[in-house]
Amino acid sequence: MRKLALHDDILMQVEKPARYIGNEVNSVEKDRTKISVRFAMCFPDVYEIGMSHLGIQILYSMLNGWEDVWCERVYSPWADLDQIMRRDSIPLFCLESQEPVKNMDFLGITIQYEMCYTNILQILELSQIPLLAAERGEDMPIVIGGGPCVYNPEPIADFFDLFYIGEGETQYRPLIDWYLENRRLGGTREDFLHGAAKIPGIYVPQFYEEMYNEDGTVSGRRKKYEDIPDVIMKEIVTDVTQAHYPLKPVVPFIKVTQDRVVLEIQRGCIRGCRFCQAGQIYRPVRERSVDKLKEYAVEMLRNTGHEEISLSSLSSSDYSKLDELLDFLIAECGQKHINISLPSLRIDAFSLDVMSKVQDVKKSSLTFAPEAGSQRLRDVINKGLTEEVILNGATLAFKGGWTRVKLYFMLGLPTETEEDILGIGDLSNKIAAAFFEAVPKEKRVNGKVQIVTSTSFFIPKPFTAFQWAPMCTKEAFLEKAHLTKKGIMGQLNQKSIKYNWHEADVSVLEGVFARGDRRVSKAILRAYEKGCMFDSWSEYFHNDLWLESFEACGLDIGFYTTRERANDEIFPWDFIDCGVTREFLLREWKKAQSQTVSPNCKAQCQGCGANRFGVGICHEK
Repeated sequence: MRKLALHDDILMQVEKPARYIGNEVNSVEKDRTKISVRFAMCFPDVYEIGMSHLGIQILYSMLNGWEDVWCERVYSPWADLDQIMRRDSIPLFCLESQEPVKNMDFLGITIQYEMCYTNILQILELSQIPLLAAERGEDMPIVIGGGPCVYNPEPIADFFDLFYIGEGETQYRPLIDWYLENRRLGGTREDFLHGAAKIPGIYVPQFYEEMYNEDGTVSGRRKKYEDIPDVIMKEIVTDVTQAHYPLKPVVPFIKVTQDRVVLEIQRGCIRGCRFCQAGQIYRPVRERSVDKLKEYAVEMLRNTGHEEISLSSLSSSDYSKLDELLDFLIAECGQKHINISLPSLRIDAFSLDVMSKVQDVKKSSLTFAPEAGSQRLRDVINKGLTEEVILNGATLAFKGGWTRVKLYFMLGLPTETEEDILGIGDLSNKIAAAFFEAVPKEKRVNGKVQIVTSTSFFIPKPFTAFQWAPMCTKEAFLEKAHLTKKGIMGQLNQKSIKYNWHEADVSVLEGVFARGDRRVSKAILRAYEKGCMFDSWSEYFHNDLWLESFEACGLDIGFYTTRERANDEIFPWDFIDCGVTREFLLREWKKAQSQTVSPNCKAQCQGCGANRFGVGICHEK
């Protein structure tokens, strides 16, 4: 009989107790006597966000498909339960067995966003696992990090035993087999990590020492063992059609951020936006076969009872069989009143034609991402959208019945001028004007259009053309946001435009973590000890504590953010090979500075280096 880790009196004290009881539809229970390895899969944020993440569903299903492994889930307890667990010394537990995380063999943490770094320490401390990998004994779980943030793992390297670089479907079986073999041989934790470091895609940070020049930049790395690699090549699924997919995803009891069936239609992106990390690290583009997707859709809807299905990719409208897949889903889902969601569509007539097929009668808002207010700056970032295309797309949407459009822009992009910033208001105004021109007065249901213009602040990321670029200060970001607002307020259609902007403090800190080195881990630890946690939630973010922590550790935030990098500077992440070469990225950085546009992968190969994997779009022609 399964016993809950939390007594009823505790569950009655916390918000949404269903976050902590497990036993959801499609969750996996296993006979403890028939398994050899216990694996806790963690998303270091609240349950509703973690349950919406496809990557964990894939790995959870794959690991539980092996008879000798039981994979369970764990999420960050919300602040109310966190306080109780600390007060009463209750160890953090897995949802399925309700047993302590510290009893597992592995703790795998997916790291999707830099601002969850202190939550990683929350998970470790509540699990009663030493925060520093160097202090863990033989009886502690092996702590693994994975996800997009591990393409620069150095700021959190001290907290992890190993990192898995790349796509998770390929090397977990060899890693677990080596763990079992090392246990059979009576090997130590060090023996296991030494062997693991030789498995492709696995990085064991404690076996590498980061060295620095007098000016603080990285000078190189020193290895503990000669037989471990100098460069870690990312892992990649060569055939996504045959790769494991969760046909019985866990269905939560409570409403989560994305409460729907998710169909991943392809990996990678052809577009080459120079600010976008995902567009580079997931290259090359690999499509799932449309027949397999049809099969998955039917089975997953039957296995979950969800009333919505979402097509997931970095650019859905670039999937070559989108029309065929949508026609099938409309026929399959229409009679069952199942909604079809299409995120990540580009602004063009085809996309809007597609949207008109699948959107329900309510005509929910459409989201466009011009990213920059002027054509000049869109060319710098290689966005590949002209104002004509944007306005034409908006006009077609308004004629199709949509009256609410969300626009996303970035402030602080390289080479940005005041004219570029004011262009955000100009473009928003032109889109509002397009509504009044396209829709006759008698057909305006609500009488007006609503344009929601949002700006985030540009953060240079590793493995992008902009990894060399300086980032703005908090003060400069806020000046740009105020100028944007002023530009919008001066527009003829200002009453139809609502403006939102992201927090500058958080963006600066994210910039430090994105390009930081191993020294940053000391500031993260210090901030956590001061009480920082759930930093991505504005009500819990304490910038003053972060500033104190960096100062106490003798670290200059500007060194990681506002400093422009030399073309030949060694980066903390240069020991990782993501497939895209440094030479290609530097070429794109120079093209950005000359406002030169690069064609997308389908139009013309740019020689990024991803063709070495021998799969996907690189080898289709």
